[in-house]
Amino acid sequence: MSPTLDQIRRVPKVVLHDHLDGGLRPVTVIELAEQTGYTGLPTTDPDELSRLMTVAAATGASLEHYLEGFRHTVGVMQTASALARVAAECAEDLAADGVVYAEVRFAPELHVGGGLSLDQVVEAVLAGFAAGSAGRGIRVYALLTAMRTAARSLEIAELAAAHRDEGVVGFDIAGAEAGSPPSRHLDAFQYVQRENFHITIHAGEGFGLPSIWEAVQWCGAERLGHGVRIIDDITVEPDGTARLGRLASYVRDRRIALEMCPTSNVHTGAARSIAEHPIGLLRRLSFRVTVNTDNRLMSAITLSSEFAALCEAFGYGWADIQWLTINAMKSAFAPFDERLELINTVIKPGFATAMAPPVTSRPAALRW
Repeated sequence: MSPTLDQIRRVPKVVLHDHLDGGLRPVTVIELAEQTGYTGLPTTDPDELSRLMTVAAATGASLEHYLEGFRHTVGVMQTASALARVAAECAEDLAADGVVYAEVRFAPELHVGGGLSLDQVVEAVLAGFAAGSAGRGIRVYALLTAMRTAARSLEIAELAAAHRDEGVVGFDIAGAEAGSPPSRHLDAFQYVQRENFHITIHAGEGFGLPSIWEAVQWCGAERLGHGVRIIDDITVEPDGTARLGRLASYVRDRRIALEMCPTSNVHTGAARSIAEHPIGLLRRLSFRVTVNTDNRLMSAITLSSEFAALCEAFGYGWADIQWLTINAMKSAFAPFDERLELINTVIKPGFATAMAPPVTSRPAALRW
């Protein structure tokens, strides 16, 4: 019997791909819009706003359309207090869902419209993460994202390295993938590598194998954001056996983590349904698969609900959820000793408790 949503919510989980501007509480969007003077919201009713943003994502069938909802969330995240509030609530919401380790990404260059400097943006978000995670059993780190359609990637890479001792653990690029290959930002990735820092790249979501190949072989990606299209380099024979192409073999052999976000991938058209999502085959072939949320508001999900959906689609049980969770912790950008500590003292004990058979009371001894 598959674990229930409530049971999944109680086990320790790890998320590596969660966008800060994609996980706001609807009421927060509305309140911040009033406070900051943002007038672009289609409604001031929290339930209706949530429905509109989710419907827009679910019916878009393209990455570009899916990204439209970010106009509103980014629009209200232009002050230090707004950024700190959103970051604190992000940590609180993830902790409430049982997440014990999170890497949350955001693009500093999108939050300077109100006059903040890039450093002030990062400092506000990190302060929010610290406030929201305090006393909640969760560790939240930041990934700084550069927009692949802009020209500030080297500046953002330098910003990430400058704040690495304050809670930033890596560098990323994101945005519309088609027509904006990772190699356009090669100077930024080379800088990050020279700084002995970490790289994850959105690749293989809105575009195919060439994007993944460039991310890995040109830009040094340690993880692939989504990476769904790696399936294009795998041939499944009628008898069910799979033949891996050279790129797919390399990604699997090198244990390059795939930051998979099933519901989001359905919404962007990268997968037709959860049941048809490549994660099923990739998990069976032992790729370094991880499960993530991407955008909790736009896709109306939590990490627990993503696991529950996979359990329903593929018949996953506790062993599968634990395997996927440990994959994520192994692939995190926190220092090795911290990753090991969380695996051995938090994640494995948490799953051991969940997987233990129920204790049945013994009948009372007969007394004569």
